[in-house]
Amino acid sequence: MQARRVKITGTGKYVPGAGIPDSEIDRRLGIEPGWVMRKTSVANRHFAGEETAAQMGAFAVRDALEAAGLSFSDIDCLVCASGTMQQPIPCTASLIQEALGEQDSGVPCFDINSTCLSFVTALDTMSYPVDAGRYRRILIVSTEIASKGLDWSNKESAALFGDGAAAAVVERSAEGEPSRILHAAMTTHSEGAHHSEIRGGGSGIPASLYSEENAADYLFSMDGEAIFRQASRLLPEFMRKLLSGAGLSMSDFKLVVPHQGSVMAMKLLRRKLGISEEQMLFIAPHYGNVIASSIPLGLDMAVREGRLARGDNVLLVGTSAGLSLGGVALVY
Repeated sequence: MQARRVKITGTGKYVPGAGIPDSEIDRRLGIEPGWVMRKTSVANRHFAGEETAAQMGAFAVRDALEAAGLSFSDIDCLVCASGTMQQPIPCTASLIQEALGEQDSGVPCFDINSTCLSFVTALDTMSYPVDAGRYRRILIVSTEIASKGLDWSNKESAALFGDGAAAAVVERSAEGEPSRILHAAMTTHSEGAHHSEIRGGGSGIPASLYSEENAADYLFSMDGEAIFRQASRLLPEFMRKLLSGAGLSMSDFKLVVPHQGSVMAMKLLRRKLGISEEQMLFIAPHYGNVIASSIPLGLDMAVREGRLARGDNVLLVGTSAGLSLGGVALVY
C-alpha cells in the first residue's frame, strides 16, 4: 500500500467559446453529415479563439480556488500538468502565474508532462511532498489547446479533440478524515512511442527546419488502431496490479473517471475491466478528447453534479502517448 493523506478540496474548469457541434466538424472535414457522431460520439467540443493556454489555466484556477473558499495566497506551489505547452520555454505554469496577476508572489511553478496522463501523474507525484508537509496546499492545473496542432487531413483524429482547462486544489487531509490516495501506478511501453506524436518543434526536428514539405511533422499524428491493440493487450494485467495494490475490486469504486481518448477506448475499458454504466463517467460527448484536461474535467463534473461525496472511492485511469498506462485509486 502507498496510502498518502491528501484530499482534493476544490475543482474548477474553463472551456472556450460556446461549443462546436459535430455537424460543424462534418462540414470542416468535407464529409457526409453524421459521420463525426457515428465515429466518435462527440456531440460538442470547444476550440480556443484568442485565449492562450495560460489564460485558460488561470480561469480554471480561479474557479477551483473559489470552490475551495481560498485565495492564491493560500497556495504553496503551482503545477501545470498538460500534454501541450504554450511555448517551449518557460514552463506553462509560470505563464499561468503571470496570467493570474501573481507574478510577484514567488510561488514555485513547474510543469509535469506525461501527455494525456499528466494530471494523474502530477497528482501521484505531488501527493508525496504534500503528505510529507513540504507543501501545505498546491494547485494542479491542466490546460490544453489541441485544436492548434490538428492535422485536418486525418479526419479520424481531428474529429476527436477539443480544448479546455481544469484545476484542482490539493492539500493534506486532517487526522480522522477519510480522504487519501490508496495506490497509484504507471507503466510505459515504448514500442508504442510513435503511435501518437508530434515529431517537429523539439531538438529532433527543430522549428528552424520548418517548411511546406515537412509541415506534417509539426502536426499531431495518431495511429488509433495501434494504440487500441496495444492498450487492449496491456490493460487487464495493469489494472489487476493497480487494484491489488489498492486492496479493492472494481465494484468498490463509486466512480471511474477515465481519460477519454475515443469511444472505442471507452468500450474497451468497460468490457475488459468490468465497469458498470453507473460507475463510468463520460465527458467525451460534451468536450471530446481534451488530452490531460479530460480527467480533471470529469472530476469537476462529478463534484458539481453531486456524484461524489467525501469517503467515496474513485478511480482515475487512462493511457497516454509513450505508450503509457496510469491510474490512481483514491478516497475522495
